[in-house]
Amino acid sequence: MMANEKKMDKVKIKAFAKVNLVLDVIGRRPDGYHEVEMILQSIDLHDELELIPASTVSLAIKGQRLPVDDRNIIVRTVKKLLAHAGLASGVRILLRKSIPVGAGLGGGSADAAATLVGLNRLWGLGLSQPELERIGATLGADIPFCLRGGTVLAKGIGEKLTDLPSLPSLPVFLAKPPFNVSTAQIYKNLSLTAADHHPEVKRIATLIQQGDYQAIPRYWGNRLEEVTLELYPELKTVMDWLLNMGLPVRMSGSGPTLFVFGADWAPKRQAQVAATLRRKGWWTYNGFLKATGLEVN
Repeated sequence: MMANEKKMDKVKIKAFAKVNLVLDVIGRRPDGYHEVEMILQSIDLHDELELIPASTVSLAIKGQRLPVDDRNIIVRTVKKLLAHAGLASGVRILLRKSIPVGAGLGGGSADAAATLVGLNRLWGLGLSQPELERIGATLGADIPFCLRGGTVLAKGIGEKLTDLPSLPSLPVFLAKPPFNVSTAQIYKNLSLTAADHHPEVKRIATLIQQGDYQAIPRYWGNRLEEVTLELYPELKTVMDWLLNMGLPVRMSGSGPTLFVFGADWAPKRQAQVAATLRRKGWWTYNGFLKATGLEVN
């Protein structure tokens, strides 16, 4: 611990979800992971974590029924940081869960990132951002991004990050069907051939640097979409329905959440679309892009 770091008696932190503005899969690595290129974007949908010093490690969750033992990435993150810092401390964490699980929105990664930052403050560890990102990368590929947030180009397995200029707080509409998708299953079903069409990641990064974000939907893509849409035909039906309305729609991550990006559509029409989807059992969310991944209160 650095001498000038002060321990705190409570930390509250917001952990923001993400969407993939573009996701390309380059190939499979010898270690079994896939090499990707993608542009990740924070959105204002968030979970809230409250961390309080305690003698043991415990987790309570409001909003969704989830495991509170080592199956939960928050608990694994606490233990990883304790081992890294050589501490025998404890913490009581309350998670208010709003980001749907298994949705391709990075909720678990965002919670892990919030746990790292929250504990760094709570225990006065004085770890730098690069150190937190290195620890985060050992827990999950999206965690380093969630520690940064905003608009970021990610390569490798998602851990090699290049900051891009933040996009303005454009509207984003999310729609998730009443089922979850296994990322591992989607990657297992992905076939990579030399003839594959790849989305234009570099061009989109350039458009963002130039501030021409309206042109993003002309070049974006998600290489995992074809797999997920084939496995879940209902998803393709809804995606086609939204596309036929002239809306710029894409799937986030391995799915199954669809998102409409930056569309200038009438509130009444949006409300009708949301109501139609909710009648089918879908979850919907109306929000905005965000320039940060975490917010400490």
